[in-house]
Amino acid sequence: MSPILHALEHDKSKLSQMERKLAERILASPGEIVHMGITELAEECGISTATITRFCKALHFKGYPDFKLKLAAELAHSDGSPETGSSSYQDIVAGNPLQFIVEAMQANHLASIRDTTSLLDLGRLQQVIDLLCRARRVDLYGMATSSIVAQDFYQKLIRIGVNCTAFADSHMQITSASSLSSGDVAFAVSYSGETPETVDALTCAAASGAATVSLTSYGSSTLATLADIPLFSSSLEQGMRRGDMASRIAQLHIIDILFTGMVSTRFGDFIPRLEQSYRNVQHYRHKRGGQI
Repeated sequence: MSPILHALEHDKSKLSQMERKLAERILASPGEIVHMGITELAEECGISTATITRFCKALHFKGYPDFKLKLAAELAHSDGSPETGSSSYQDIVAGNPLQFIVEAMQANHLASIRDTTSLLDLGRLQQVIDLLCRARRVDLYGMATSSIVAQDFYQKLIRIGVNCTAFADSHMQITSASSLSSGDVAFAVSYSGETPETVDALTCAAASGAATVSLTSYGSSTLATLADIPLFSSSLEQGMRRGDMASRIAQLHIIDILFTGMVSTRFGDFIPRLEQSYRNVQHYRHKRGGQI
C-alpha cells in the first residue's frame, strides 16, 4: 500500500462522515481517482468540491490536483491496490539465514527511501532550506530513536558553522525553546508525530516566536499540524521494531537532502567551513596517532 493510501486507511476512523465516504472511494479504486476531475468525484460521492479541497489540504496537499499528482506517482510504483504495492516491508523472522536478513534490510531501506521520495514537496523543502540558511539559531528536538536523527542533523550543521543544538532531554527542550525568538528555527523529529515531550517543545518554541518545522511519518498528527512547515517520511513500516529501522533511514534521507540543499544554496559560505572543519579534525586525529 502506498504511503498516501496507508495514511487514509489508518486515519479513516478520525474523519467526518463525508470525508470518510471520500476516503473509502479513493481506497476502493485509487487508479481511477487520478483520472477524475474534482467535480466528477464530488458528484459521485455526493459531496461538494469544497469538501474535497479541504480534505486534500488536511492531508497537507496544496489541493486536489496536487493530491492526484502525488497519488499517481506512488501508484506508478505499485499495482494501485490498497492491499498491495511496491513496498513489501519484511519483518524480523526467527531463524532467518543471514543472507535473507541482509536482503530484507536492503529491500526495506530502499523501499523506505523510495516511498519517502514520492511524498516530498519540493516547495516545502525549499522553504525549510531557506529558513535554516538564514536562521540566527536552530534548535533540534527528538526523543529516543528520533534523537538520533536530530543528533545526525546537528553534527552536519555544526560543521558548516550553523548555531545549533540538539536536545534529547525534555526539560532542556523546553528551557531552550523558551529562549527562542523571531529569526530562530525549531526543528522537531517524531516518527509518530505524537511524542508528548516533542509536541510540548515545539509548542513552546512557536509561542516564543520561532519558525517551526516538523519531520514525522506521513499522515495526520499533532506535531505536523502544529508546525509552520511539516515534512513527511514514509509511514508504511509495521511489525516488530521496524519503525526503528526503515523509518530512521527515511528520515535521515530527508536530513541529507536538507543539508545538501543548504550547502548548495550558500556554497561560497558553507564549503570553506566544511573543508576547514575536516582539515582540523584530520590534524588533531594525526596528532593523537589517528585516534578519534
